[in-house]
Amino acid sequence: MKAFRTLDDIGDVRGKRVLVREDLNAPMDGAKITDDSRLRAAVPTLAELSDAGAIVLVLTHIGRPRPGGDPRLSTALMCNRLASLLGREVMFVSDCIGDSVASALALLQPGAIALLENTRFHAGEEANDPAFVDELAKSGDFYVNDAFSAAHRAHASTEGLAHKLPAFAGRAMEAELDALEKALGKPEHPVAAVVGGAKVSTKLAVLEHLVKQVDHLIIGGGMANTFLAARGVDVGKSLCEHDLIDTANRIFDAADAAGCTVHLPYDVVVAKEFCTNPPIRTINVHEVAPDEMILDIGPAAVEALGDVLKNCRTLVWNGPLGAFETPPFDTATVALACTAAALTRDGSLVSVAGGGDTVAALNQAGCADEFTFVSSAGGAFLEWMEGRELPGVAALT
Repeated sequence: MKAFRTLDDIGDVRGKRVLVREDLNAPMDGAKITDDSRLRAAVPTLAELSDAGAIVLVLTHIGRPRPGGDPRLSTALMCNRLASLLGREVMFVSDCIGDSVASALALLQPGAIALLENTRFHAGEEANDPAFVDELAKSGDFYVNDAFSAAHRAHASTEGLAHKLPAFAGRAMEAELDALEKALGKPEHPVAAVVGGAKVSTKLAVLEHLVKQVDHLIIGGGMANTFLAARGVDVGKSLCEHDLIDTANRIFDAADAAGCTVHLPYDVVVAKEFCTNPPIRTINVHEVAPDEMILDIGPAAVEALGDVLKNCRTLVWNGPLGAFETPPFDTATVALACTAAALTRDGSLVSVAGGGDTVAALNQAGCADEFTFVSSAGGAFLEWMEGRELPGVAALT
């Protein structure tokens, strides 16, 4: 049995008011939505509840407004796109509590969907203020949390409501939690983790947790330079946190004690300047000149890492292997991602990836759809990789 209730457990909702917490915090260019993937992720849950005859009230935040409101961060900007994706009308309600919601409820019929105003327009949202939670709860008979990407926040609409109303996981939340359980909860071994990014300091808790959970830890991005330096490699003018070399050595020791193999590149792609398509060299990691920067891992290392994945059953991935936003330093990330996708397609690997840069890199590689699961969550995915309890998930169990 699942540790949390889903829509399969909610029962008859015809004519019932269901408060659904989605994360519609999509990137915007003025009033234009530039990426509607989070709105698309909300569609299955909202459509299912609407089809079942529920009166669906959608809660979400947009950005970081000051309490009191900001028209540039109004959920009204999301309403038409959400209605288009759902293929049905969505009413906009100018507040998330109070008379505006009560008036809307007097008009809404079974199956109707209403999008409430930005929850963060009220200070009680981020404070998880019990009085604000009570005001939200007045409008609902049930609560559904479908916003894993906001589950690391103990806010009124992500955590508080789960203690006031019968609480259930929406379909997107359910899929996310199922995938994460397969990746690190009860995975099939051997397990590999790819962790990339600019700095060890931003992923320190992740690395310290993963070495105790996985069989292979593949370190890429700028943070690999710090680990190479800890192994005595001169990394030239590469990004490197020399003050964290002792920390890197501590992680090496922890990995040895846990039986986890740490993989670092032994050939790298270097350049003297960081720009698009500069002159580059592909060299042994011990041949980096003082005026050169490591900006990607080399083809021999990518091939070796591909062989590692071929012997694994589970992969969790967060962060690129190189400076993938700037060609040609996306080569290694794209190549290894395509290998992981092929293994997933063949049924030999369960692959779960997450984090903004990771999703962008997999989309750039054209293989995101072939991974077992790709999470759009940023902070929540990282905190899960750190082994931390997420308040929005814990409240559902």
